[in-house]
Amino acid sequence: MKIKKLTALFMGAMLLAGCGSGSGKSGDKAKETAAGTSAAETAAVTEEPEPIVPKVIEYDPEKPVIALTFDDGPNTTITPRVLDLLEEYNAAATFFLIGDNINEESAESVRRAYAMGCEIENHSKTHSYMNKMEAEDIVAEVNETNEKIIAITGVEPKFFRPPYFAVNDVMYDNIDMTFISGLGVDDWNSKVTVEKRIDGVMGLAQDGVIILLHDVDGNYQTIEALETIIPKLQEEGYQLVTLEQLFEAKGKSPSDEEFRYKLISLVDEY
Repeated sequence: MKIKKLTALFMGAMLLAGCGSGSGKSGDKAKETAAGTSAAETAAVTEEPEPIVPKVIEYDPEKPVIALTFDDGPNTTITPRVLDLLEEYNAAATFFLIGDNINEESAESVRRAYAMGCEIENHSKTHSYMNKMEAEDIVAEVNETNEKIIAITGVEPKFFRPPYFAVNDVMYDNIDMTFISGLGVDDWNSKVTVEKRIDGVMGLAQDGVIILLHDVDGNYQTIEALETIIPKLQEEGYQLVTLEQLFEAKGKSPSDEEFRYKLISLVDEY
């Protein structure tokens, strides 16, 4: 079974009906008002939102590129802080979202990230060990998250980062997306200091690397680390790009057969 593209379309209708006895101008006026209100409210509910036109962040494929990626969002505390820093330094990143974290409030961060030129990708619905699930549950984990993302951005995710990097053949057979890994510094662990996060990322930096960080709620240490990491990487000549731009810069396609059944980082782990 393959994941099929889902398009979320939300429609609503409000019907207001007046009731009461008697007739005359006042009754007719009430009916006209109710009918007018119903039509206006129905139009407001069914009106489609304005499509988001993402900013295009230019890069030079002849120069070194790094993809910063963030797992476990979105939220209303850390995700906006990450976006502030990316915007300040005209940098792009890729966000792997947990479906259960997407709600009316956190969706605003998703819209902002996409509008800034960042990529929005899939990190499952519940962040569970999907290699222990049945096929139908695996499909639901991915589809429900994709559906929420499409409803916000209008774009279907291309990349999937499995929770805990736990994979098996059932997942590969039922998730028709490119599985993405990355090199991290355990920044999900509060015991890892800001200095270790900075030194860790700078030690991993090389052309074509995918850096794995977390914009999980409450992870202020990573925000503090990014205040140094982002400008320092740029000072060393790295361009901070999206995953799709990273593949493009390296002349590779994430849909190539060579990438089908493995987690991808594009550089050797060390």
